[in-house]
Amino acid sequence: MIVATDDRSGFCFGVQNAVGIAEKALLKGEEVYSLGPIVHNEMEVTRLVKLGLITINRERLSRLKDCNLLIRAHGEPPETYLLAEKNNITIIDATCPIVKKLQARIKNSWLINRDKNGQIVIYGKPGHDEVVGLLGQTNNEGILISGPEDLSKIDFTRPVLLFSQTTMSMSDYNNLAEQIRAEMVRAGNSDTENNLKVHRTICSQVSNREPHMKDFAKKHDIIIFVSGKESSNGKLLYKACKSVNPTTFFVSSPDEIEKSWFEGKGTAGVCGATSTPKWLIEEIRDHILKF
Repeated sequence: MIVATDDRSGFCFGVQNAVGIAEKALLKGEEVYSLGPIVHNEMEVTRLVKLGLITINRERLSRLKDCNLLIRAHGEPPETYLLAEKNNITIIDATCPIVKKLQARIKNSWLINRDKNGQIVIYGKPGHDEVVGLLGQTNNEGILISGPEDLSKIDFTRPVLLFSQTTMSMSDYNNLAEQIRAEMVRAGNSDTENNLKVHRTICSQVSNREPHMKDFAKKHDIIIFVSGKESSNGKLLYKACKSVNPTTFFVSSPDEIEKSWFEGKGTAGVCGATSTPKWLIEEIRDHILKF
């Protein structure tokens, strides 16, 4: 059987940057705390824990003082930085530059429009680390929507400034924007050219991977999609693969792969999310080749 790996799968720039920053600090022998898993991939987190990275939650952060704290690629709300300053915590900021820019855009829009009756609406996953940071830029006054079922949260008679979490589906985002536009017109707010501002904030590395992943999935009899179970991007890209190749399996480690999946198959493709390390994709390829 032929086993091929997708050369465009693996860490995006933001995750690669964060992991590199963490490794650099750890190899100096410094004690480094990460507020939440540095990346939504259990195998990569385990590797970095072995190097000395200590993963903590927000409750434990409130008790820390005089230490190093890594801010992950997902970013953090302003209150995290204020707490760090209060407790003499040194910030190692590994926020993805694209997320950092998005945070600034949302904060600026909120400051400008809060006295103009405008609403900051963010399309994203409830509780997702990036979303927590984005809402924090609005003093948590922004409106979070995760699908059409949440549109009732919006006052369609008022201006809307729409943003998206960087790892969401572009097609779903565009559909939501059009639904909001239609609802505003229905509510009598017909000047949507001025009253609806749709900001293109989905990362191109994410949006471009979806059509590429579909093309890759079509070329093989079976697809092994490698991702952490908590990865939002992983769920999105797995769904994309599955939509064109029903024989697509989601795995997080080599132990989850079953030999029977490959019976009668001529080619297998191995691919993964923007939060999946290359070394894990290659390890799974080598594992399959042993069958």
